[in-house]
Amino acid sequence: MSLGDQLEELMKQYSRKREEAEENRRRIGEIEATATAVRQTVKVTVGALGQLKSIEFPTGAYRRMAPKELADALLSTIEEAKAEVSKKVDEAVPSPLPGVSSSALLQGDFDMNDLLPETPPIADSVRDFIGWEQR
Repeated sequence: MSLGDQLEELMKQYSRKREEAEENRRRIGEIEATATAVRQTVKVTVGALGQLKSIEFPTGAYRRMAPKELADALLSTIEEAKAEVSKKVDEAVPSPLPGVSSSALLQGDFDMNDLLPETPPIADSVRDFIGWEQR
């Protein structure tokens, strides 16, 4: 295979990866999850990044709640919706990195050193051969 053919193939691969990334971005942007609290006091919808899209009070039950009770219902319902949206993201979009879910990538909820350690795990003999000094 000539250098020109190799470059053309690399450009095709790049275009495919870019199209896949754009499609994943679009799909992630469309993902939402809704959760409703017990007794239907509150209903919330969140987007793929956990951003609140809507808060509704489907019944008048919230009027009979103490402020702390209503706040707790809101927080727990939001957390439930966020957990559901993370699950939907993980099901809809494959992670580009092994061992890290797509939702963890979106939320920045992973340790980079677990994926790419500062010093690559290579044999000392190879390290000596290439002159790689540990930092």
